[in-house]
This record gives sequence, C-alpha cells and structure tokens, in this order.
Amino acid sequence: MNSSSYQVHAFEDLAVGQSESLMRTVMERDVSLFADLSGDANPIHLCDRYAANTKFGQRIAHGMLTASLVSALLGTKLPGPGAVYLSQTLTFLAPVKIGDVVTARVEIAELVVERRRARLFCECVVDGKPVLEGEAWVALPPVQAKA
Repeated sequence: MNSSSYQVHAFEDLAVGQSESLMRTVMERDVSLFADLSGDANPIHLCDRYAANTKFGQRIAHGMLTASLVSALLGTKLPGPGAVYLSQTLTFLAPVKIGDVVTARVEIAELVVERRRARLFCECVVDGKPVLEGEAWVALPPVQAKA
C-alpha cells in the first residue's frame, strides 16, 4: 500500500459530521474474485442463465462485496489506519449489478472520547439511489501509528 491510498487522523482531530467517500466500478472480475475468496458461489452472482430467471433479471454483485467498500473507507480514510471494527449494521436496499459505479460514503455520527470510539453512518449509492445503508462502530488506538 502506498501512502497516497490512506489518510491518518488523530482521534482528537475527528469531528461529528466529518465524512469521506470513494467510488468504484463493480467489474466481472471483482464478483468472481469475491466468490472465490468468500466461498459464496450463489449462482445469482456467477451464472447468467440462472440469474436471468430471478426477479433481478441478471447477475448481481454480492451484498458483502458492496459492504466491503465501507470497510475500505473505515480502514484507509476515516477514521483510517489503526481503526478496529467493533460492529456493523447493514440494510441492503437495492441490487448492485456488474458495471455499476458505487459511491460509498461514511460520516461520523458520534464520538465517545473516553473510550476512543466512533459511530459512523455508512451508505452506498448507485446513480443517486441508495443500495446499502447502516452504521459502524470502530475503536481507535491511543496513538495512531503512522502507516
């Protein structure tokens, strides 16, 4: 990982309302690799013929592939390196299709100074339409290491 791909924030510099986002086009290769990595070989993700007969009419990306963009934001941008996931709630609102451009965004909703924890609102959007939303709790170390 090169230093331009992450941001280091001191806990004291975080503020409610602070946000970060990223965009990613979901590619065929992403879905295939995620299926291999996760073991989720559900044909709705991998088989055109099968997926054509579903309510979606075509293959869709794994919900957790979309959710992994939130994890990427938490670990690299906000709060950034050193953040440790404590919990995550997710609601999947719409399918993500191969070729969709997903914008993932996190926003600090609450800071618990005495425990060095943050609650963040999380969302993913395709063409202005929410496809995922939820919230995450993360813990931050006393001093964030310079990655």
